[in-house]
Amino acid sequence: MTYQELFQQISSKKSYLCVGLDTDIQKIPQHLLKAADPVFEFNKQIIDATADFCVSYKPNIAFYEALGPKGWESLQKTIEYIPKSHFTIADAKRGDIGNTSGLYARTFFDPKSSGMDFDSVTVAPYMGADSVTPFLEFEGKWVILLALTSNPGSSDFQRVTVDGFPLYEHVLRTSQTWAGPDRMMYVAGATHASDFQQIRTIVPDHFLLVPGVGAQGGNLEELSRYGMNKNCGLLVNAARSIIYASNGLDFAVKAKQEAAALQQEMAIYLDQYCK
Repeated sequence: MTYQELFQQISSKKSYLCVGLDTDIQKIPQHLLKAADPVFEFNKQIIDATADFCVSYKPNIAFYEALGPKGWESLQKTIEYIPKSHFTIADAKRGDIGNTSGLYARTFFDPKSSGMDFDSVTVAPYMGADSVTPFLEFEGKWVILLALTSNPGSSDFQRVTVDGFPLYEHVLRTSQTWAGPDRMMYVAGATHASDFQQIRTIVPDHFLLVPGVGAQGGNLEELSRYGMNKNCGLLVNAARSIIYASNGLDFAVKAKQEAAALQQEMAIYLDQYCK
């Protein structure tokens, strides 16, 4: 999916919602455990319920890896089921030396190799350019680089001052020489909404993947006001608040209601701030 195609989806749906498929076998409704593939059945019903209100889906790979081969099968069926109109993110946070990164890239980008064909993958930048560029060798695929995350420990390294700037700012500045806004996005946590003004001075045109809305307490209005650009430039992820809105027979109905409520709020902010 191209930059312009993603913006077109956002404009047509009046939404920049990404639904996180952080599917925990221990948390899904009990009645689904009777299904042949409970994880995929859960994901399928969540996708059916929310597809009209979001533009992206983000499976967190750890939830599938933890289940071994069955988890990878569930993930593959999930990525095949997601409508092609939606931007897909493998939230894998990979990053290693060049040849290993190339294999990680093949895992998520080469359906002839792994059976999976995501649009993008999250990548850790700590090992530098040669750990990131192998992902960019796959034409039309995106790298989503970890910049400023929303977890409490993010300040241990990301905010350490180096040559007068926080380390995460060095990540933003340096990585722009690796790819432009049409191939690279950045993770910026919603719990740091006040930092979005500074982030936008460094990467004014890039998309930002923003976790931390919903169960983690990020403020959607603030991050939209400070983080949005003329092409929206935001994919706001919500996972637990949507997919675990209920653990009963009505889980898909409740997920739909939560996604619809976020979409309606986003429509307001698109009109206000996408200029």
